[in-house]
Amino acid sequence: MTRKTILYIAASVDGYIAKPGDRLDFLDAVAREGEDYGYSAFYDQVDTVIVGKRTYDWVLAQMGDFPHQGKETYVLTRQNLDSIGTVQFYSGELSDLVSSLKSKAGKHIFIDGGAQTAHRFLKNELLDEVIISFIPVLLGVGIRLFQEGFPEQQLELLSSKSYPSGLVQVHYRVIRRKIN
Repeated sequence: MTRKTILYIAASVDGYIAKPGDRLDFLDAVAREGEDYGYSAFYDQVDTVIVGKRTYDWVLAQMGDFPHQGKETYVLTRQNLDSIGTVQFYSGELSDLVSSLKSKAGKHIFIDGGAQTAHRFLKNELLDEVIISFIPVLLGVGIRLFQEGFPEQQLELLSSKSYPSGLVQVHYRVIRRKIN
């Protein structure tokens, strides 16, 4: 299996991944007991997670424990920090990390946010697939999923699914440009 980098994330219909103050309570609108919107099936297909330091710190502050135990995890940071279990802090070139990971056998690579990490992957044209779960709400303000300043990238729709909660999930493949 060829390893893919896959951004899997939720956003409001107007493209925000968090409300001011990093609040995610808008996600509660689609919370249904027993419904994970395909997350478990997706998560079973990955063995590596890449996350930004800001998101990593937020998760630890909110949950106490990092949820990706058992997965090889890289936290993108500008600091030189020691590894903690399977969590490695990475301050090198993103393209070098992705190239190294893809050269090894394994499952897919989960790009778990946040917005700055997604932007770095887009800016360096390192995403293979994008899965966005749109939450049926317009926030009008907050942290935008897609920041300005990355090259145009064409997408091919692989699937879309709507749920009774109003959540709509789209799955795209990034089409690589051919260099002439």
